[in-house]
Amino acid sequence: MATATKKPASRTKKTSTAKKNGTAKGLKYSKEQYLEWYTLMLRIRRFEERALMSYGQQKIRGFCHVYIGQEAVAAGMESVITKDDGIVTAYRQHGTALGRGVTMKEAMAELYGKATGIVKGKGGSMHFFSKENKYFGGNGIVGAQIPIGTGIAFAEKYNGTKNLCVVMFGDGASRQGALWESWNMAMTWKIPALYICENNGYAMGTSVERTSNVTDMSKLGASFEMPSESVDGMDPAAVHEAITRASKHIRSGKGPYYLEIKTYRYKGHSVSDPAKYREKSEVKEYQDRDPIKVTEKLILDNGLATEDEIKAIKNSVKEEVAEAAKFAEESPWPDASELYTDNYSEPYPFLT
Repeated sequence: MATATKKPASRTKKTSTAKKNGTAKGLKYSKEQYLEWYTLMLRIRRFEERALMSYGQQKIRGFCHVYIGQEAVAAGMESVITKDDGIVTAYRQHGTALGRGVTMKEAMAELYGKATGIVKGKGGSMHFFSKENKYFGGNGIVGAQIPIGTGIAFAEKYNGTKNLCVVMFGDGASRQGALWESWNMAMTWKIPALYICENNGYAMGTSVERTSNVTDMSKLGASFEMPSESVDGMDPAAVHEAITRASKHIRSGKGPYYLEIKTYRYKGHSVSDPAKYREKSEVKEYQDRDPIKVTEKLILDNGLATEDEIKAIKNSVKEEVAEAAKFAEESPWPDASELYTDNYSEPYPFLT
């Protein structure tokens, strides 16, 4: 994060009221924590906006599902879990990947299909993967990541670690049989998995009300007696607090925990979806609760940063996104020989 040059500003004096390493005056969390949430959410938003622009220019092809509107989930989660914890999710996953530590350059290059991408240009928008960041995708098949994440969490238990695996899925995937099979095993064996349903109200284009008799998604865990909560996914602090409770439960050896995090995507299911099935008033209601705008206002109103400092953060993010796009555009395409690599753990004669 760039450091702003200190200049006189109408809000500058208020900054001194916030403790540098303690809780900000009158607020639950420190100045650094609010700025951390704000910066990550802004990075995700600007990255996704650039991805949409590049898609319109036909520099990005194939499928593309953006995280715009859901940024508070990634921000609140990353301020709790450790780098030794794993994450597995579905295909609306650029934001969670950036939160894990995947760089903008390798993320954007992957969207462009370039050799410098996070998986060498072979995965595209839907299939990021980073062993170094314990980020296991990015999975294109709806619900398929749930048993994968359950298996990763089982491995942590088997190896005797205190790590957990965050298993993320959408409201549409909650109707998959793989979820119920995984939850049965997870509760029976007390697997250290944190299941998160990012409930943005719609699957591809069909509302929860039209696809499920149970519209309160937080009740899904009751059949397995799994501890469950419903969380405001437009507030990074609320997400942070819920995941703090969940991770404490899981790390104490009590087994899995389930969070329904209510969020909202401002764009369609993918770039090809005009999202005409939603009322404009509904979209506006959530845009009025935009986590980035609300957090920025909180920071300024409480003197946690000056307007110049916020501007410096915005400029830094803007520069990072521009550099990522330039890197992606200038990166080479994968060599044709790459078709035969990364398919098997050992080379096969017919592929050489």
